[in-house]
Amino acid sequence: MTKQYKLLFHLAWMLPVLCTLSCSKVSEYKDVVSEDKTKPAPVTNVQVANRSGGAIITYDLPLSENILYVQANYKINDVASRQTKSSYYSDTIIVGGFEKSQEYKVVLYTVSRANIFSDSVVVTVHPETPAYLGAFPSILVKPDFGGININVLNQMKDPLGIVTIAEDPVTSQYEIINQNYTNLDTISYSLRGFDTIPKRFGVYITDQYGNISDTFFTTVTPIFEVGMDKSRFNGYVLPSDVKTGFGWEISNLWNNNTGSPGYHTEQPIQPLVWPAVITFDMGQVAKLSRYTIWDRGIDGSGNWLWQAGAPLSWTLWGREQSPVDETLPSGPGSPGVGESSPNGWINLGTYTLPPKPSGLPNPQYTNGDLEVWNAGFSFNFSLDLPKVRYIRFQCLENASQTNNFFNMTELSFWGDPR
Repeated sequence: MTKQYKLLFHLAWMLPVLCTLSCSKVSEYKDVVSEDKTKPAPVTNVQVANRSGGAIITYDLPLSENILYVQANYKINDVASRQTKSSYYSDTIIVGGFEKSQEYKVVLYTVSRANIFSDSVVVTVHPETPAYLGAFPSILVKPDFGGININVLNQMKDPLGIVTIAEDPVTSQYEIINQNYTNLDTISYSLRGFDTIPKRFGVYITDQYGNISDTFFTTVTPIFEVGMDKSRFNGYVLPSDVKTGFGWEISNLWNNNTGSPGYHTEQPIQPLVWPAVITFDMGQVAKLSRYTIWDRGIDGSGNWLWQAGAPLSWTLWGREQSPVDETLPSGPGSPGVGESSPNGWINLGTYTLPPKPSGLPNPQYTNGDLEVWNAGFSFNFSLDLPKVRYIRFQCLENASQTNNFFNMTELSFWGDPR
């Protein structure tokens, strides 16, 4: 895949961002507000402070009330130029988006209220390594169940695109199979749906300015997984399990319906025992790889997004042999992941409900929030865990923080039952 092809592919993503970053101030200066056609004096006493992928340029403005803004013109790579403007209220202009750490020329102009440009002032900047190149050496690709797991460290927390390519079996050409855009500092995600045979993958990093790293290639053999057969699932009530409420039975958790009704405890649980636990039998022994949980969303009774009885934090416990009842431990001193309770329940992991993407207070939400909620929340199991058949779901907190009931609508598990 050529660099030119990559650039063309990302044009749709780049243009809106470039427009926002490079042209956001244009409307502030588009009107001619003076009849004074005098050429303004240029900026003086120019100072440069280089930073990752850019530079901060400070200067002294000419003593004139006719100055409207300062404009910087510069090339950031072989194909793209940028223009940045700064109001006459400021003595600083920020330039960025440079492809690499090297010298670049930035041309500065003062512009009058009559849209008259001063003579140019050329300044040399030498940006530090941009974030996309800084992140590239950290790329780690390793086998995962049904695919690969990709890890990248983005120390600058800049917006980056992590792009994965693989050879198309029909065309024998490398094609883009996934694009992940994020500004997280620690990036980790999995791509699934691949056969358990060695496959060559490539990963490269882009930024919002259209710059593109080299491609990291590696051959990975995905680990076998299938969806657990829900037709074999059954409840397995133990004496310490919480009672069901409102007719929302535990069997609703594997009926392939992510909407209401699902499973619901009593509300409130009486007598109150918390954390609350339910138990079920998958009907098959498997080394589990991941699972997805769906919670009650928007139904005829209202909006339940990130509120009410949705589990906020929970622990999954498992075992291969027939269950033995016990009050499962929780809190400080509890068994860690892979460790067992006194009666042999293995801690499969403690999990937390991801926050609402928009950050809006309840009950407010965006369409994006609703899409994330309806898609369910997926979590991976440690590769070091043993095979299990029986599962206990231990709710540690609910979203409303009342901690006296919980509900959810569906659970799906994947793994290797061979």
